[in-house]
Amino acid sequence: MPPTCASEDSAGPRAPRWTALHALAAGIDFDRYFRWRRAREGDPFYVRFPGFGAALFTGTAVGAREMFRAPVECTQPPRPNPIEPMVGAASLILASGERHRRDRALLTPAFHSVRIRAYGELIRDATVREMSGESGRAWVAGARVDARAAARALTLRVISTVVFGADNAQRRAEYTAAVTDFLTAFSGPLMLVPALRHGVLGHSPWDRFHAARARLDTLIRADIAHRRRSVGTQPTDVLGILLSDADVDAAASTDDELCDQVRTLLVAGHETTATALVWALFRLHRAPGPLARLRAELRDAGPDASPTELAGLPYLDAVCQETLRLHPPVPIVVRRLTESYTLRGVALAPGDTMGIAVPLLHSDPDTWSDARRFEPGRFIERRYRPFEFAPFGGGHRRCVGAALADYELRIALATILGQKHLRLAPRYARGHVPLSVPHNIATGPHRPIWFDVVSDVPH
Repeated sequence: MPPTCASEDSAGPRAPRWTALHALAAGIDFDRYFRWRRAREGDPFYVRFPGFGAALFTGTAVGAREMFRAPVECTQPPRPNPIEPMVGAASLILASGERHRRDRALLTPAFHSVRIRAYGELIRDATVREMSGESGRAWVAGARVDARAAARALTLRVISTVVFGADNAQRRAEYTAAVTDFLTAFSGPLMLVPALRHGVLGHSPWDRFHAARARLDTLIRADIAHRRRSVGTQPTDVLGILLSDADVDAAASTDDELCDQVRTLLVAGHETTATALVWALFRLHRAPGPLARLRAELRDAGPDASPTELAGLPYLDAVCQETLRLHPPVPIVVRRLTESYTLRGVALAPGDTMGIAVPLLHSDPDTWSDARRFEPGRFIERRYRPFEFAPFGGGHRRCVGAALADYELRIALATILGQKHLRLAPRYARGHVPLSVPHNIATGPHRPIWFDVVSDVPH
């Protein structure tokens, strides 16, 4: 059925005036907003984003199949794009056509399963170091820890080593401070309201964001320059692979383009995984049954289980999948059409935008029973199709780092639960679920989620 709505707006066809920005300003997360819109208007429905026009959204497996199977030459990322100030025009996320195919082919080997398994000890070590208090408060009995800050610190440590190679403590601290300031500066309003992107004598939010981006780019460019001088070495990290290709293809050799790619990897490669790790801990510590079952699986695996063995544990895998179902870090997947196309029976013209509301897809009653419930066992009982479960997008633009994100989430979660008994802070112990809002490239809890450290896990 074609979408209906109460009013129309010149920003796009049949686009309601009540936008996603209004939802966020009213304290409503994307999940609640999309459910409200579907209940009110059916599927598909239009959403208007100020400054970016309207997009036709679907939240069904049928709609996801149609969009992911659209011809490659028929779609591209929307431009202008809300995240372009963060990732840059040369980012793989925003590339299209031959440039996208070339850059994706270049980066894919860096995230091959064989290479990713080599990162297992790095991920476990980063998690142990974070719990030891290396970047904050030690996770000792009686301590209260901010899971969001800790998860960001350990995942940033991992992705910076994957991108740059050597794990230098001083350099890592510089990147941690710069990336944190950069992400904090790019607020939800700046992302969703282009009209706010102007300077005011160096004191506006846009000015602060520009200054934070410049500080981060200074670090990245220094590493690029240093690595350019390291001739004759076999690339073992992502930056080395990018530079190796740049030597062959002059079109990819500018520092501006390399800087955009590296900045994208640093931001997208840690924030999404960090968010998923926080939600996994949150959900498990409100569900005694699943937590006990996972602890039993980890106990049976033993304290000496390798990262590869941990990543293969079936219930751990199910817990991570269920977390991503309930809390997809990127809640919308959008494509701009370059040719006419039909989505869910609605004819779209070149220049129109279509999208998938991932929270709706992950709660579609035709696929998921009791969808609001945290039930990891559903992923043991059944294998879901990529049109039903798409936490990393789908089709030819599925996240190139999805395998690393999956692997990192499993190892970090298993390491934490294998070493510490935690208790969720009282305010979250019962029905309250924190509001999930855009943080930049991902969505996540808008405030820290605190845990009390009860004790070490005896071995």
